[in-house]
Amino acid sequence: MSALFKKYIPLPFEGGVAVLLLRVALSLFLFFGHGMGKILKLTSNEPVQFLDPIGIGQELSLVLATTAETLGALFILLGLFTRVATIPVLFTLGVACFIVHGSRGFSGMETLLLYLLGFIVILLMGPGKYALDARM
Repeated sequence: MSALFKKYIPLPFEGGVAVLLLRVALSLFLFFGHGMGKILKLTSNEPVQFLDPIGIGQELSLVLATTAETLGALFILLGLFTRVATIPVLFTLGVACFIVHGSRGFSGMETLLLYLLGFIVILLMGPGKYALDARM
């Protein structure tokens, strides 16, 4: 458990680069693949039509998912407050995977499971040496 509170786990050069690549790739895919679409949906003049999988209302569900998939992804991309930023991202992905798409079986959850696994690795490993967290 104490590893979660370290800035980052010291790794050889290759390990630091691997964590950087994982962090950058996952956060960019999440931001552009999911977050941007939600921003457009949130800022449109259309009435909000979004699933409410945890019973907090469609608009609040959209706002929270958008925040996790944009701001969370940006913090992870920069390596700033990385472990804290992964928590809402993991929650959002978990809800999407197991509640929203769970009825579709493995084929409906496969991509989300890969995102979850990658962000769990980032949570456990930290942002790596090449991150703003490592400079603080």
